[in-house]
Amino acid sequence: MTSDEFHALVMSLPGVEPGIAWGKPAYKLKGKFFTRLRDEDDSVVIQEVGFDEREMLIEAEPAVFHFTPHFQNYPMVLARIDAVEPTALLALLERRWRKVAPKAAVSAYDAAKAKA
Repeated sequence: MTSDEFHALVMSLPGVEPGIAWGKPAYKLKGKFFTRLRDEDDSVVIQEVGFDEREMLIEAEPAVFHFTPHFQNYPMVLARIDAVEPTALLALLERRWRKVAPKAAVSAYDAAKAKA
């Protein structure tokens, strides 16, 4: 996946907009941090991934998933953009999106997906 493809994927979720978080380009939803592409290692920051799930993802696909000491105590995982499958990334990002997005937006999104 390229950075342009990542941008398109993230922006496909209603209400997500480009922004700045911790002085870095990021994506926000309702003013809250949603995700970003880390320049340091070309990895996507994915929230709402519990510690057990993170360990499972890293064990199953170490070429894709990892974390750094900074993220050790947070329910997050990093996914290498050049190795992650777009459908898997979207599914993981949708989890955070569903938690933050307005209920009406989630309902409309689900209805549109059901029609597709």
